[in-house]
Amino acid sequence: MEPTGAWERDLERIIEDARSLLERSGERRPRAVGVSAPGPSDPSTGIVSHPPNLPGWDEVPIARRLAAAFETTVHLENDANAAALAEWRFGAGQGVRNLVYLTMSTGVGGGLILDGRLYRGAFGAAGEVGHTPIQVDGAACACGRVGCLEAYCGGHAWQARLRTETPETSDVVRRAGSRGEIRPEHLVSAALAGDDFARRELSNWVGWLGRGLAQVVMILEPERIVLGTIAVAAGETLCFEPLRADLEAILWPHQRGRIEILPATLGDEMPQYAGLAVALGDER
Repeated sequence: MEPTGAWERDLERIIEDARSLLERSGERRPRAVGVSAPGPSDPSTGIVSHPPNLPGWDEVPIARRLAAAFETTVHLENDANAAALAEWRFGAGQGVRNLVYLTMSTGVGGGLILDGRLYRGAFGAAGEVGHTPIQVDGAACACGRVGCLEAYCGGHAWQARLRTETPETSDVVRRAGSRGEIRPEHLVSAALAGDDFARRELSNWVGWLGRGLAQVVMILEPERIVLGTIAVAAGETLCFEPLRADLEAILWPHQRGRIEILPATLGDEMPQYAGLAVALGDER
């Protein structure tokens, strides 16, 4: 659903769609409702607060409105936490108690499952791996700081860089139509087809990502790291294999060969699974 800019209208559309699904299933009301929403959002109050990609969604009491509409309990999580729960319950995170999930789409979002529970942190912002510093005096980040992982591996920042640095002779430009239209998927597809510039640029991207993951491992030492979006598109040969090798070279001997790095598996069905996982909760 594309947001309209007026959260009341958007919520009414969500409610109408959900009621249609209930009618088709023969149920009167759901046992619980799970909401995966862009942050910032507060699970304790059920309020979504000024998400950058949802204009007009200012202090939206989404849990209260949905609870009134469906006469049931409503659980809210930011979309990165919800995706981590979904991969842990239904996807590539099954079978472990300590998981880090990262998605590299517009930015770099993350969710943490620690000792079998979703970990939100003292103030609700745990898992913001995209804003860990990986370069002193580095590139500017949208958060206002410099050198963040997101400034190198986030889709929006990478896209801006590619539109100024990609040579006109690269297959990336041909696939995009012009330099001004380049998106990360054009670079990934060109790299898979063998374009030299695209492969070098993707290798640099993997190197930056490895720096960020090394910090995650040293702090949390998870059993498994699951990566979505750009990493999944790049695949084993161009992303996961070199990333594992880079990380192995950084880690301590006792950690080597013990921390799995896997692609996310839920793909286009992630939104549905994320909402379901939030409704089910963070214990199993």
